Amino acid sequence: MTTTGPIRVLLADDQALLRSAFRVLVESEPDMEVVGEASDGAEAVALARATGPDVVLMDIRMPGSDGLAATREITSDPALDRVHVVMLTTFEVDEYVVQSLRAGASGFLGKGAEPDELLSAIRIAAAGEALLSPAATKGLIARFLAQGGGEPGGADGAGGRAERLSALTGREREVLVHVAAGLPNDGIAERLEVSPLTVKTHVNRAMAKIGARDRAQLVVFAYESGLVRPRVE
Repeated sequence: MTTTGPIRVLLADDQALLRSAFRVLVESEPDMEVVGEASDGAEAVALARATGPDVVLMDIRMPGSDGLAATREITSDPALDRVHVVMLTTFEVDEYVVQSLRAGASGFLGKGAEPDELLSAIRIAAAGEALLSPAATKGLIARFLAQGGGEPGGADGAGGRAERLSALTGREREVLVHVAAGLPNDGIAERLEVSPLTVKTHVNRAMAKIGARDRAQLVVFAYESGLVRPRVE
């Protein structure tokens, strides 16, 4: 997705002081603006519907309706299909991270991240990319999927995933394996000796066939479908 005008950001965190800090940081950037603040999940969903942000910075743990439930509600609403959710977590390794990705989040970020990392995360999410480093993809996601953490994504179950996987071409599957390893398009292009534009085309086609919102969903699908096997250390 390509945004026009400032990137519209919604802040959802139960700590007012943290929201204020995020607001100051985001609004210091000429290409971003804060369109609302929520202190719990229900308020985040309501504000997302009212303001139509490009990116929601969503705390996982909030009183009442938490960030996980709010993310699931936002990403399942067709009217909000252009909204990307970035989960904020206190801990780098968090079982809720995989659940939030399955719920439709574009990725996650630790609350201790540097300001530049946070701003970069917002831009990456707004562009429809996934906030999944190779280390996070191979480590955290693989480990929790291997342990069976959370419920399988999607209502169609294993049969539906197998059907969607069979719809992919051999090259699309190959690209998907590299996406699941956390490689960017340039890195995949180098591995396959094709252009980044060709890789992007394959990624977009795979997303359309699978019904993925962004690359994060491709990663989860690659593991859940069995295309990529988790390696547990």
